[in-house]
Amino acid sequence: MPRLPIALTSGEPAGVGPEIAAKAWAALKDTEVFFLIGDPAHLPAGTPIALIEAPQEAAAAMAAGLPVLARDFGPPRVPGQAQAAHAPHVVEAIREAVTLVKTARAAAVCTNPIHKKALQDGAGFAYSGHTEFLADLAGVDDVVMMLACDALRVVPATIHIALEEVPRALTRERLETTIRITDAGLRAQGIAHPRIAVAGLNPHAGEGGAMGHTETLMIAPLLDELRADGLKIAGPLPADTMFHPEARARYDVAICMYHDQALIPIKTLDFAHGVNVTLGLGFVRTSPDHGTAFDIAGTGRADPSSLIAALRMAREMVRETDAA
Repeated sequence: MPRLPIALTSGEPAGVGPEIAAKAWAALKDTEVFFLIGDPAHLPAGTPIALIEAPQEAAAAMAAGLPVLARDFGPPRVPGQAQAAHAPHVVEAIREAVTLVKTARAAAVCTNPIHKKALQDGAGFAYSGHTEFLADLAGVDDVVMMLACDALRVVPATIHIALEEVPRALTRERLETTIRITDAGLRAQGIAHPRIAVAGLNPHAGEGGAMGHTETLMIAPLLDELRADGLKIAGPLPADTMFHPEARARYDVAICMYHDQALIPIKTLDFAHGVNVTLGLGFVRTSPDHGTAFDIAGTGRADPSSLIAALRMAREMVRETDAA
């Protein structure tokens, strides 16, 4: 029986999604099975396309061309210029991919980059990003965004909010939920006893109260309780000494307190191959760790490395989940 394919969403048509989807097919056509939900007219000229009517046709179609579950998005694509008419279709492609994986017609969801403002303007998109929309579609209250590459896994406890809002948003409950979902997610991926490193919020992890009290009043007592529950946790640790090679060798994932504390180190280490993984959905979802790149859309210069890594990681996560 052919393995279930991965559902790849269109993402923002005016961005690099169509180009990297075509390049990913060229790189993976002999080893992977996935299909694109989108408008075939948006793919680069000359892309081999295999139109399919259902996901189960993707395996047989891979050799001939990029399997596409064709959906009419309306106006032609204009690289670099998002169009309001496309926005509802971009949202619907994500919704359809989730439905397919929840009904066991696809193995996992892999999402091409969206442009949040374009979706807000054109479709009244009420979410701050992919992660929050997927949580709603999955019917879960809490999910975790993990960024992963060969050298590092990081999880920000707070995500798409202003830095000035972080101290208020970083509650004990939020941090505990983030750590527990991360621990369970890594166990599902085959890491029996995940080693978790937790950063402090303040410089030098507060330096015993000299630079803030969040660590001593909230983070450290919580970590002590989680250790008592059997989790393998180090911290709170100074964020400025957590990401050199010797430090990274001591943990499987780093929990960070805010967006840039997590994303700067991973994007510095491996910008091209980073993968965005959502933990806690009840199904596998990955995505390239970059945006729509309007500035190079349509030029042929888009690097598909992150999408290729995301598709490969989705398949590996499916294997580990099935084996668990």
